[in-house]
Amino acid sequence: MPLRPSHYPFSAIVGCDAEELDDLGLSLVLTSVSPEIGGVLVRGEKGTAKSTAVRALASLLPPVDVYQGDRFSVDPADPAQHSPDGPFGSGTAVESRPVRLVELPVGATEDRVLGSLHLEQALTHGKVAYEPGLLARAHRGILYVDEVNLLHDHLVDLLLDAAATGRVTVERDGFSVEHAARFLLIGTMNPEEGELRPQLLDRFGLTVEVAAPSEPAARAEVVRRRMAHDSDPAAFTARYHESERALAERIAAAREALGRVRLSEAALLKIAEVCAAYDVDGLRADIVTARTAMAHAAWEGRTSVTRADIRRAATLALPHRRRRNPFDAPGLDEELLDRILGDEEPPPDPPQPPGPGGADDTDGPDAPDDPSDAAPPSSDDPSGGSDLPGGDGPDGASGGERPDREHSPASAEHEADGSDGDSPASRPSGGSPVTARAAAPYRTRLLTVRGSGEGADGRRSRAVGTRGRRVGSAAPGRGPGGAVHLVETVRAAALRPRGGGRLRLQPRDLRVAVREGQETNLVLFCVDASGSMAARKRMSEVKTAILSLLLDAYRRRDKVGLVTFRGRGAELTLPPTRSVDAAAARLDDLPAGGRTPLAEGLEEAARVLRRERLRDPRLRPLLVVVTDGRATGGRGAVGRAMGAADHVAGLGVTTVVVDGESGPLRLGLAAALAARLGADHMPVNEVSADALGTAVRERAA
Repeated sequence: MPLRPSHYPFSAIVGCDAEELDDLGLSLVLTSVSPEIGGVLVRGEKGTAKSTAVRALASLLPPVDVYQGDRFSVDPADPAQHSPDGPFGSGTAVESRPVRLVELPVGATEDRVLGSLHLEQALTHGKVAYEPGLLARAHRGILYVDEVNLLHDHLVDLLLDAAATGRVTVERDGFSVEHAARFLLIGTMNPEEGELRPQLLDRFGLTVEVAAPSEPAARAEVVRRRMAHDSDPAAFTARYHESERALAERIAAAREALGRVRLSEAALLKIAEVCAAYDVDGLRADIVTARTAMAHAAWEGRTSVTRADIRRAATLALPHRRRRNPFDAPGLDEELLDRILGDEEPPPDPPQPPGPGGADDTDGPDAPDDPSDAAPPSSDDPSGGSDLPGGDGPDGASGGERPDREHSPASAEHEADGSDGDSPASRPSGGSPVTARAAAPYRTRLLTVRGSGEGADGRRSRAVGTRGRRVGSAAPGRGPGGAVHLVETVRAAALRPRGGGRLRLQPRDLRVAVREGQETNLVLFCVDASGSMAARKRMSEVKTAILSLLLDAYRRRDKVGLVTFRGRGAELTLPPTRSVDAAAARLDDLPAGGRTPLAEGLEEAARVLRRERLRDPRLRPLLVVVTDGRATGGRGAVGRAMGAADHVAGLGVTTVVVDGESGPLRLGLAAALAARLGADHMPVNEVSADALGTAVRERAA
């Protein structure tokens, strides 16, 4: 088969040898064998060959037949497919071409993705013609999105529609076009840069976690191959020609054999049992797991699905579907999977012990006559079921998957022994820190920032930008850039004084549309973690509120940061990020105790705000200070704190102070701090998980 020398060979990637594929190589191969699986999402840190593997995959796929001159690549062998460039008759020439790898940039415009008016035809010949977009070009090929987690929401919506229907409908600029758009969707992402929108995450059939090898020999081999390729790409590609050809032939053979692979009723029931045990949402997981198991069987040269196929399919198809919220760690409890599947070397069919009726392989795909034959194992059956053996009960069914931060608020209160935050019993002795866990995060209401900004597209505060509903027009350069507003351009030309004659447009008449949409924001928490705030119940409530807002920020594409101060100084515990995994881990381990360096906490928050303003001047922040207002740590601590408050107030940042002072005698220090900050003040009786979240969300006066 012809190779593409410009691409690094797939079989040259360490771990992608045809005889022993790692998770990344196997997932790409299986979705190539059965495109109905729905594509692959590759998650991993930078420098782990994610993009290299995806770009090399296209060279291994069999070529496709298309009509000559057809820009939409319909299949000539499928009479149900119609091309907007058609109709094509039996005499139209058919040609074979390689599978296309179409890359969708994260900054692509909607017109580039869907297609738009063919400007040359319109301006030269006065005809309304359609220029196909990237989705049309990707039909029957690969659509690759690098950094898919950074894709704008409006493009995510387009991908969701195309992935769900397999078609694209365009109604704009005087034309109406509908065409097929079935493609192999592959995305790569670095979780440190933020998580993926749940609706799009579920559209990926398989997901893979990749990391750089830890063994020095393996790392050295990667470097050796990369340097050899860079020094002489043609010679390096020729060296792997035979292995590439063998891998391509095996993929083609597996595609041809896929139609002969048999998924028995018993195997299907075992797949359903596995998906039910992991409590995944919907039935897409069952469908994808079944298709992946059949593709794996075809890849291994089997004609029936075995438990080994089901196990391999489950490890690729279920990890990203069992996450109840972004704070859950990805992955599967493989011990639970082994218990459900039973013996690793069972007869190939059925994949679970037969019932009293003695159903065997001769029953075929028909359901057994006795309903008990198809029933999954009960909770007493040690070979499977959702309840694990050993008396673990319902909690054991999760295999220890739920982290401590998902405990109920009642559990958090029990840990605190019901003590008040300012009582001597609740204060850590000798300044030793106390660690409190957050309860399960809850859904928050919308938090918006005052006024209107020009930040990046998001789902939170009001913003004037290039997307959203049209609210007016402006001359170019006097507002955010946008599309030409034709009506207002003509109106400006008509209102301009002219000495009669025909209306002529001039550059000064040009107007662009001004649109009102939504933007992302930065929510920065500055939390007092000193001894006066160290009661486990109170810190648990504070952490729960922060986690809940972080979850809301994940859904709305915001950034969230956390500054804590205790003992002798302050630190940026959570740098501004969209990575909820990193945030949850940092917050869970946040200790409390010691003195109250309030000035240092405010100064650190100011440094973070200034730095973020330099990085993105359009990102509008909201500062939330959680403290009782006490400032300890030496002579002049109160004066330094008030000076730091004046400095923060000078930044012009919207701020709210949540007063953590408790007890019958109150000094009102937090209220005085709020006055110096120009912030809103919240009394202590509102510092609960729900009240704190409500206070922060509703701070949008």
